Amino acid sequence: MASGSGGRGRRQEAARAAAEQARDAAAQEFFELDTAQRDARISLETVTAADESPDAQRAAADFAQLSRWIDEVSAGYIRTLDTYDLDAPELAPHTVAHAREALTQVGGQMHDARGQLAAFTARLEPLLGRAASELARVVPAVERAKQALRDAAGALDGVRGAGLRADDAARRLAGLGPALTVLNEGAGRHGVRTVLATADDVVRQAEAVRAEVARLPERARELDRRLASLRTRVQAVETRAARLGPSLSELRRGYSEGCWADLHEVPQQAQAAVKEALGALDQAARDRQRQDWDAAAATLAGIRSLLQRADDAVDSVDERLRSLREVAFDPRPELDRTRFAVRDAQRLAMTGRAVPDPRHAGPLDAAMERIDQAQRAVTDVPHPDWWHFLQELAAVRETAAEVVRMIREDRATRP
Repeated sequence: MASGSGGRGRRQEAARAAAEQARDAAAQEFFELDTAQRDARISLETVTAADESPDAQRAAADFAQLSRWIDEVSAGYIRTLDTYDLDAPELAPHTVAHAREALTQVGGQMHDARGQLAAFTARLEPLLGRAASELARVVPAVERAKQALRDAAGALDGVRGAGLRADDAARRLAGLGPALTVLNEGAGRHGVRTVLATADDVVRQAEAVRAEVARLPERARELDRRLASLRTRVQAVETRAARLGPSLSELRRGYSEGCWADLHEVPQQAQAAVKEALGALDQAARDRQRQDWDAAAATLAGIRSLLQRADDAVDSVDERLRSLREVAFDPRPELDRTRFAVRDAQRLAMTGRAVPDPRHAGPLDAAMERIDQAQRAVTDVPHPDWWHFLQELAAVRETAAEVVRMIREDRATRP
């Protein structure tokens, strides 16, 4: 009996040892499967971060299905361990046998799952290679973007140290905060394309801010120069307007009212323009003090336009007097110039034709008549309206020029 009892004990110990060996083998399979699954997931995340192609999408779907099966197999392994406690002091032989069978079976399932995972990883290799190439672009692109931000921030600090606020540039730079978050979170969360596009956008905007900030000192100096220059110009207009009296007096004394009536208010208009310009200059100076560069520049542009009109008005008085002196002294050069323009147009109208086109001949014949009428209007008249004379001849020359344009357009379109 003792010998039989000893034999059963040895068989039970051998059976327990075999079950424990199956448990250890299953544990090793579980560890290797878990490691392989984790590595495959990392590889797939690399692919999906850089690749949005149908192949990458299919790989993600395949891995999701494979992972569900692996999770089921792993859960079965955990349940088996919970069911059979091989460390218990006393186990019935059939329990040990069942434990060995169950652990061997679940170990085989995990081995099969690891094989399928290895096959999946092998299929993933080409996609992983392409993804790695794409991801290699991310790090330098992100670094370029961050360097551009550092450069812009450094330039901003520099001009602030010089007393320039650069508030708009600071707001624009602060507005890049969300983009910087995307760069920091990286391709794993946002994808390679998004990160690369964001990096390019950050570089472009940061460099624009840096360039704008770098121009600020010169912009401030240029604005100061323009303020000083326009103040000098305002003074010049004011001085010239104050000196119009003699010219206007000569116009009134020597020529009919039609020659100067439209110029009577020029001195007052110029003074009003000067007053308005001085007020605008004060406003521009306040804008510059606040460093509202755009507002100051717009105000200065308005002042420049205002002074140009005032300058033109002041010039028109002396120019009118000069023109009237010349034509009153001898009207023939103006008449000859106008007749030549009309006759030149008439010669062009007859070129290549036996009979002129009525559309051309009519206006030119009427123009010659207007010249004669203008001449009669100033001949043997006590106080000729020389200004009307000059305007009429200018209108005749414009008529001749219009006919010439018409003729050339007709000939250009003729087949």
